[in-house]
Amino acid sequence: MSSTPPATVGAPAASAPTVTQSETQSETQPEMQPVTEAATPASLHPSAAALGLWPKPGPAVRVCPPVPAGYGRCQAWVRTDIRGMLRKGTPAGYSPSDLQTAYGLTTYSQDKGSGETVAIVDAYDDPNAASDLSVYRSEFGLSSCTSSNGCFTKVKEGTQTNRGWAEEESLDVDMVSAICPNCKIMLVEAATSSLANLATAEKYATAHAHYVSNSWSGNEGTKTYDGDFNVSATAITAATGDNGYNKTAQWPAILPTVTAVGGTSLTSYSPRTETAWSGAGSGCSKVYNKPTFQSGLNTGCSKRAQADTSADANPNTGVAVYDSYLSSGGWLVFGGTSVSTPIVASVFALAGDTADNNDTYLYKHAADLNDVTSGSNGSCGAPLCKAGAGWDGPTGLGTPNGIGAF
Repeated sequence: MSSTPPATVGAPAASAPTVTQSETQSETQPEMQPVTEAATPASLHPSAAALGLWPKPGPAVRVCPPVPAGYGRCQAWVRTDIRGMLRKGTPAGYSPSDLQTAYGLTTYSQDKGSGETVAIVDAYDDPNAASDLSVYRSEFGLSSCTSSNGCFTKVKEGTQTNRGWAEEESLDVDMVSAICPNCKIMLVEAATSSLANLATAEKYATAHAHYVSNSWSGNEGTKTYDGDFNVSATAITAATGDNGYNKTAQWPAILPTVTAVGGTSLTSYSPRTETAWSGAGSGCSKVYNKPTFQSGLNTGCSKRAQADTSADANPNTGVAVYDSYLSSGGWLVFGGTSVSTPIVASVFALAGDTADNNDTYLYKHAADLNDVTSGSNGSCGAPLCKAGAGWDGPTGLGTPNGIGAF
């Protein structure tokens, strides 16, 4: 399994998230001209959200096509109506300071994370990952994170490139930067998106970092690689998918040893206002028994249920990302549980206590999360498809509110 799976291979894709006037999606990406402007120090320019220019609804497409069994699919969405800056020094989408404010992390993001490494597992090589990361961090006034200063490491396990996964990688490294700017970043690029190659990359990541983010998923079913996602004192986060409620749970997020990350619509960052995103994945395992940390909870599942926690994921309330892999690239806006997954991994890194890198700790400290109580991701009702007080499928126990739950 060494070739890129074509978009038309395999079983039909699961149904798309509910489309409403405020959650518009498009199947084709129009040609748009990039806006080229020099980066300016962040202190000179408030964010798009601070200017009242964000969020706003618009069309978005998935950057990775459906894949056959045995492959992982990245869970990023990119807005097709936004490219370049809204105005000089102001990319569209939420900025690092916006996200830190929304999730009560501003002080922690400034003071914590030094000496910690967040690893990101993705597929295929993004040749521009390092240079794009530098543009993002410079634009928002974050410290330099390069290979020369030891902050950024790229581990390339293959030579193939892939457009969608390159965009995914830019999104992931930018979100770690946004939440934990003092953390080191390790990008581990699997040779392909096969589960075998992704699991190989996971083994490398968990051997070199205590915090590992996986913004991809496949259907549960095989247990061949489960052991690669069961590492003591290591917080492993994984996306629950972007198709809303799934009759087939998403792997590896469904593993009891992994923190399953769902998604919200962050319609205001200050004050924080969130609802469940219609695309946020939820579901019941047919394979893994109910773990002790979910015992006593009404999850609507007889076995393991997802999600566990969540963060912003709706493309309409998406985040600013810099990606130049395409000639027409530049400043873009992304959504999907690919946004929320590295955010949560980075909050674990801010907490920095490896003894607490597990779901048991998270569930015991649910009171330290923002409980998301409205919105839905399907028609199956509460708690699997409808947000409410306490645990629910789309948002889990809620979103970060400082680092107390991590």
